[in-house]
Amino acid sequence: MRVLLVKLSSLGDVIHTLPVVQDLHQALPGIEIDWVVEPAFASVLEMHPGLSRIIPCALRQWRRARFNAKARLQMREFWTQLTQVRYDCVFDLQGLSKSAVVARLAKLTPAGVRYAMANRTLGSSYEPLTRWLADRAIVLTPQLHALERSRWLCAKALGYSFSSEVDFGLVVPPVARGVALANAELDLSPSTSASPKVAFLMGTSRADKTWPEDHWVELARRFNASGLEVCLVHGSESELQSCQRVAQQVSRAVIWPRCTLVELAQRLQQTVGSVGVDSGPSHLSVALDLVHVQIYRFDTAWRTGPMAQSHGAYQHSVLQLHGAKSLGDPTLAVNDQTSSWVQEVDEVWRTWGMCSAAKTQRSVHWRGLGS
Repeated sequence: MRVLLVKLSSLGDVIHTLPVVQDLHQALPGIEIDWVVEPAFASVLEMHPGLSRIIPCALRQWRRARFNAKARLQMREFWTQLTQVRYDCVFDLQGLSKSAVVARLAKLTPAGVRYAMANRTLGSSYEPLTRWLADRAIVLTPQLHALERSRWLCAKALGYSFSSEVDFGLVVPPVARGVALANAELDLSPSTSASPKVAFLMGTSRADKTWPEDHWVELARRFNASGLEVCLVHGSESELQSCQRVAQQVSRAVIWPRCTLVELAQRLQQTVGSVGVDSGPSHLSVALDLVHVQIYRFDTAWRTGPMAQSHGAYQHSVLQLHGAKSLGDPTLAVNDQTSSWVQEVDEVWRTWGMCSAAKTQRSVHWRGLGS
């Protein structure tokens, strides 16, 4: 059986869809799975051994440069890759017009079927065209975690069940011999390469999801005091500047250079864990099974944060709404940030301690079983 998954973007959404691959292989041994994705996120899929082909589709770029010769060549290459095999099942797992069109372009076997979502789930984007271009539309429960939406669609379509445990299936390639990732860092402190490291994933595509820089500074100082070196991650010039401002106020901090997603995964695996906001790199940390605290500025952790029934013991979300009212104290002014500053950092710090202890206990448990 050959299946095509269409999930183009974004990084977090692609990561949340990865468990579908594991489900399909477990339910249908011998299945071959291809995936259409935006080129920027293809490297994450390259770390999953369960995929047969990864087909890059730069729709956003092509729309902006459709008369460009290079863009036209890329479109022809995409068409060739998409149509060179026929599929028994095509799943539009994005639920948007663009993904629906891509799914429609794929070729089917004589008995092949295109599946899509019949309805929008809470907090997700959805465009009705997706169900009209599909052969069968699957009705989903409105309130679903992002990790469950695609899993339920595929399971209902093909008639199998799946475990409540979440397996992302990523296998990070080892660092090539002679390549020391730590030596490539922008070191803003005396050399502390032997120190255990914690990654700060401060950046996000939405400014209103960010956590205040002074909070990061205070949290970094606490990690330093406990013997950990702080590693700052950035993906843009503005994020780099934010990292520099934080690092200048911390005794032991390094700024990792901008890198590929595979390199980021390799670096993250060299840490004891990470703290981040609601962003693609934070979701990557969860998929890598790291100790992770995810900070939310909106009440959306229920659908995109770490799932309690999976690795929840050492991966937790923390809700910290904008302004002091998030503390539930009506006597505090909305703009009084200083009154909530210590308490907000305290909450993240306590959660980190809880997650670290849970991970240690789990490691001891598994070592005990191995002996």
